[in-house]
Amino acid sequence: MSNKEVKAALKSARDAIRNKEYKEALKHCKAVLKQEKNNYNAWVFIGLAAAELEQPDQAKGAYKKAIELEPNQLLAWQGLANLYEKPNQTDVRGDLADVYQKLLQLYESGDKQKWYDVCNKLVELYHQEKKYLEVAETWQKLIQVKQEEGAEKAELHQLWKKMIQLLKDSTQNQDNKTEQSLLTAFEHAVNSADSVPGEDHQNLYKDFIQCLSKFPHETVRLEKACHDMLALYPTVSYPLEVLCLHFVQSGTFSEEALACFSRLLEMDASSGPGIIGLGIKFLQEKKYREAVKSLTEGLQKTSECPAAWHYLAEAQMKIHKHRDAVLSCNQAFKALGTPEDPSLRWKNRILQLKAEALIKIADADAAEEAIQSLEQIVDASSDPVVLALRGRAYLNKGLMDQASKISQELLSSHPDLAESHALEGFIHYSQKNYEQAERSFLNAIERKAETAEYHQYLGLTYWYMSDETQKDKGKALTQFLKAAKLDTYLGRVFCYLGNYYRDIAGDKSRARGCYKKAFELDGTDEESGTAAVDLSVELGDMDTALSILNEVTEKASTGAAKWAWLHRGLYYLRTGQPSQAVVDLQAALRADPKDSNCWESLGEAYLSRGSYSTALKSFRKASELNPELVYSIYKAAAVEQILGKYENAIATYQQILKKTEDYVPALKG
Repeated sequence: MSNKEVKAALKSARDAIRNKEYKEALKHCKAVLKQEKNNYNAWVFIGLAAAELEQPDQAKGAYKKAIELEPNQLLAWQGLANLYEKPNQTDVRGDLADVYQKLLQLYESGDKQKWYDVCNKLVELYHQEKKYLEVAETWQKLIQVKQEEGAEKAELHQLWKKMIQLLKDSTQNQDNKTEQSLLTAFEHAVNSADSVPGEDHQNLYKDFIQCLSKFPHETVRLEKACHDMLALYPTVSYPLEVLCLHFVQSGTFSEEALACFSRLLEMDASSGPGIIGLGIKFLQEKKYREAVKSLTEGLQKTSECPAAWHYLAEAQMKIHKHRDAVLSCNQAFKALGTPEDPSLRWKNRILQLKAEALIKIADADAAEEAIQSLEQIVDASSDPVVLALRGRAYLNKGLMDQASKISQELLSSHPDLAESHALEGFIHYSQKNYEQAERSFLNAIERKAETAEYHQYLGLTYWYMSDETQKDKGKALTQFLKAAKLDTYLGRVFCYLGNYYRDIAGDKSRARGCYKKAFELDGTDEESGTAAVDLSVELGDMDTALSILNEVTEKASTGAAKWAWLHRGLYYLRTGQPSQAVVDLQAALRADPKDSNCWESLGEAYLSRGSYSTALKSFRKASELNPELVYSIYKAAAVEQILGKYENAIATYQQILKKTEDYVPALKG
């Protein structure tokens, strides 16, 4: 076949392809290749025809042979790209990316529009594969080419915005280069916008700040972006809210931070971050109740802030709401995102605080949970304070050997640490070794005199010590007063002060004040509540007694606060108000249905009201629960007599007289 014939055969092949006669085209190409096996165009035409005849492997082979012959010719590369782009071609994305890369090289010095088209396709391919770094590098190259061509500012602005869209899902990938590309795109986009200030620009700035807040190490850039946005949009609260949360999370409470909280609250009094900031300010000022109130309110609006939950738990600990503090620590864990560096710092603090709260709850289940929390603290074994907490948790769980072992270790390795001596004191106190406990608590106080709990336990040690100290509780009083001065929220101390003034000093009025304070601090402290009510009655101050009882019964859920219902029911019974007495005594019985004395009192209330049948049932129930309650048996007989059931009444009277021959009311009956 001469040169002329080869050209004619190739022309026939091209015409056949144009007329979609692909098999015919293949015949012509094969004839050419018999003569010239390295003919570039023949291989390209075979690739084209085979692709159309759904013979992808043959097409790929032909294109690759053509590329081998002429690596810098466009046709074969374009054909291969078209082949790989077909929907039935799977698992060729990596190969397609290489083809696009080569096409970019070939188009770079020539057809710019085609270069842009291929560039867009390559970026789309990388994006589907979640290869964000390659997306960033390729798109930046496109923007650079546009800049060199002198593109308009508006076009470049749209390109930077497109880059943000492409990279916005990459923040989970933790790739520093991609992250920097995304932030660079944001900076260019906010600085190249036309309509400033304007709504689109404002939203773009918000997205930029939100993106920055995901990167814990970009604090300088974050603060700058917030201040820049505030300068442009002084009435928009968003940058201030982000700044406030940033200060909360970083634990920074400088003048700048406090000014930021104030400015935010002036702008929006209901802003979650602003109210959280106010709560932290209260915590610093030792206004713990206000801190709890503000932090709780702020967290209802902005719950995804682990540091704020931690501060709330801290404030709750200060007012001895230990169970609430545990719940707040649990919320803090929920809000903790990925375990990056700053979060790890918070995680350890939250775990330790949770363990402290659980230890203060002081039951075996809480102790087990405290041990589990302490085990999760990173580098816990090297922290003696954490070790002392573990010792206390073991003690609460009744594991004396483990607690003692930790105590001995701490005393030898950290003899100057107050917690080492305090742990030893708690162990001795639990074993009623009061003299050794006294020595340990004195050592702890010497090293940390401002800890109220140490004074409280030294006071308790003196309270329960030998007969001599029991007669003179002056030493205990001194320690209780010190503890109360150091921690005005420590309810148990006020309860013991009440015991001292009531039982030792005989000062009922002062005792009543201490019990009342103890009960105000801890509404679950029945001992203090009951004592405050009893002393108010003894002092003839029924108004105070009733106000305490009314407050408790109003808040009480069904089956709770038996003591308060019982006290108030008996008061109504004494003062001739049987209907109210019935209601309260029934409520007391819902809390404890097996209290025979309460059933007896309920019988009296029904009897006073003239409800004889229900009175009879109540007296019978009382004597069933406690057969020794002769009075209830007698009252049942008396009610039967009133109801005209004389035979039953006589039988019941005789039953009483068998047990108690000289029981006068029964003889009279």
